Amino acid sequence: MRALPSSADAVPAALAPLPPVAGAAAPVGRARRSPKRSWVGVARPLPPRRRLALTLLSFLLPLGLWAAVSYLPFLWHPLVEVTNPGEVAWMEPGMRVPKAAFAEEVAASANAGTEAPAGRPANPVYLPAPHEVAVALWTTLTAPPPQRDAIWLPSSLWHSIQIIFWGFTISSIFGVPLGVLCGAQPTIARLTEPVIEFVRYLPAPAFGALMVAILGIYDGPKIAIIVIGTFFQQVLVIANTTRRVDPLLIEAALTMGSRNLRLIRRVVVPAVLPQLYRDQRILLGWAWTYLIVAELIGTSSGITFFITQQARYQHFDNVYAAILVIGFIGVATDIALALLGRRLFPYARAEA
Repeated sequence: MRALPSSADAVPAALAPLPPVAGAAAPVGRARRSPKRSWVGVARPLPPRRRLALTLLSFLLPLGLWAAVSYLPFLWHPLVEVTNPGEVAWMEPGMRVPKAAFAEEVAASANAGTEAPAGRPANPVYLPAPHEVAVALWTTLTAPPPQRDAIWLPSSLWHSIQIIFWGFTISSIFGVPLGVLCGAQPTIARLTEPVIEFVRYLPAPAFGALMVAILGIYDGPKIAIIVIGTFFQQVLVIANTTRRVDPLLIEAALTMGSRNLRLIRRVVVPAVLPQLYRDQRILLGWAWTYLIVAELIGTSSGITFFITQQARYQHFDNVYAAILVIGFIGVATDIALALLGRRLFPYARAEA
């Protein structure tokens, strides 16, 4: 009689344990850890905390470099600020002289047996320390200027904001519709874009004397320079944005009977509105770059007059303070417009 198979041999082949498959999940007891996100990963979104840390670091790095140059004498202090002139006739307290000239006077005083000058390492007057700029910023914003002919920073800043507002508003009234028409209508684009491409390479300040002759010496030519500096760029940027409309969307609208201005008003403009809004935010920054040159045309006014006047008095801490105020206003305006864009266009994929 044939022997019966043992219990181990009686297990069907289908119930036998299978070899591990490559790439299969590990057992629960040996779960693999998820890979850490790289700080320099390509095309990978950063976590919110990492984005915030990098944003703060982008400001802290230049501020740290500025503080190091200002407070660490061994890095860069090419001058000596005189604290006690001794018996050197041409020196005065607070004067800043090169280190070599100061060392020569110290050696000459030692040889002559006279009182030697004393001083401390210092940077040039055009590079104040961060705390000096912070104090100047607070003082210029809260206290009237000590000089009789000086102007107050808030009033000059408000005047500059008005120049920017009117210049950019006039530019947008004409530039946005023309840019949309150029992007949507090839005939209009071929008729206008070549000359716009030519004129946009002409520096806006070159029109200063002509604008003064036409509009006078007050705010008119300043606003005109802002318009000239932004209008032609605005038309080209918005035209390129308009050309990015999905062709399938245009074909569908044409199939349904939309034509000409109705097609632009009902289909093209709503499709490009979020990106057009972001373009305007960028172009507003260009308007601020033309402000300094524009306010030098005709009668000096605004924040530019404040900066040049304080530089004439060698109050460079006030100069830095005014420049920082322009940056703060620009960043605050851009953040406010970005938040407004998220409310206006919540359906847009990219951040407004």
